[in-house]
Amino acid sequence: MSTIKKEVLTDPKRFQLASGISKAELDQAINDVVNKVKHNIIKLGETFPDSSTINDTYMTSKNVEWTPGFWTGILWLCYENTHEEVFKKLAEKNVESFYERIKDQVDVNHHDLGFLYIPSCVAAYKLTGNELGKKAALMAADKLMERYNPKGKFIQAWGNVGASDNYRLIVDAMLNIPLLYWAYQETGKEEYLSVVKNHYATTLKYAIREDGSAYHTFFFDPVSGKPLGGKTRQGYSDDSSWARGQAWLIYGIALNYSRLHDDSDIDTFEAVTNYFLNRLPKDFVSYWDLIFNDGDYQSKDSSATAIAICGMNQMQRFLDPKSEVYPIYEKAQSIMLHNLVESYTEEKTNGITALLNHGVYSWHSGHGVDEGNLWGDYFYLEALTRFKQKNEWNMYW
Repeated sequence: MSTIKKEVLTDPKRFQLASGISKAELDQAINDVVNKVKHNIIKLGETFPDSSTINDTYMTSKNVEWTPGFWTGILWLCYENTHEEVFKKLAEKNVESFYERIKDQVDVNHHDLGFLYIPSCVAAYKLTGNELGKKAALMAADKLMERYNPKGKFIQAWGNVGASDNYRLIVDAMLNIPLLYWAYQETGKEEYLSVVKNHYATTLKYAIREDGSAYHTFFFDPVSGKPLGGKTRQGYSDDSSWARGQAWLIYGIALNYSRLHDDSDIDTFEAVTNYFLNRLPKDFVSYWDLIFNDGDYQSKDSSATAIAICGMNQMQRFLDPKSEVYPIYEKAQSIMLHNLVESYTEEKTNGITALLNHGVYSWHSGHGVDEGNLWGDYFYLEALTRFKQKNEWNMYW
């Protein structure tokens, strides 16, 4: 990455003039989520929802793939918002499942261990002192460490470690590496901190273009570790910016700044955030790739907007209140959340229902296009919880 040429916000007045979320709307939205989750619990029992809906309804699934942790995270967030035992009991049962999964090495040969074990097991430990959750999350952290490649100084996303066809990082891992920060805090083992710092630095150096947009994935030479170039997996093209990937960077930089406090990252955060905000459509909810806007007849990805809200909210506490972007970022979060609540939360099924509609899992494969998905549901509820508790929420990440 060369020096980023940070875009200015092209139309700040649109944020000043639009309506943000009210306290009454926020309270009602949380209440609606809680009722939907209670309904889903009855339908699910001890199973998990699948990663995304089909015709607006989740199918049931075992604890496999990369998304079940978000369901357990939703349960913990509901417990925090209500203190009702029904959420805690099922979440603790889920923790047992996550322990068995990492103990038996079931579908864990990938980098998504943070997505799996932070909102489920780390959250359990932080909220209730659950020792099994702590044990499972530390085992998951050790499994994630196995994917570190010292040549390229990054955690390999997919495939067998060192495989030439998958010798790459992806921006999604910005939300997986906080598992290593937590493991370092719990154990004091410096190797966790060294790996997370290296992976973070490598991601910022190579996955962000000069204009502040993001590559989804970035390849390295498996022999020398030298950088080869950026490619997409889920974005529209190699040179476009996949909206969810851009949002992972927004939140990921905020989370890493929360630990490292490297002030040079503030400009990088503002660059990736401005790029995202400048490409929001009329209703402030992003399309699935930032190359698209109103009139392009493409699907929204509400999950990307929910993730961006959480990242901006996390970083807001570290920005200079006197800076030009501070009030705009503060208002933008509120507007985006208001519009999600108002237009993206209709209950569309009597079955297992999404909390947030109109997301995209993978446009190229046709999987989960214009459907609800578990990570969108989770980050939507996290955003609501952040706004409800303000700076008092003790984040799981």
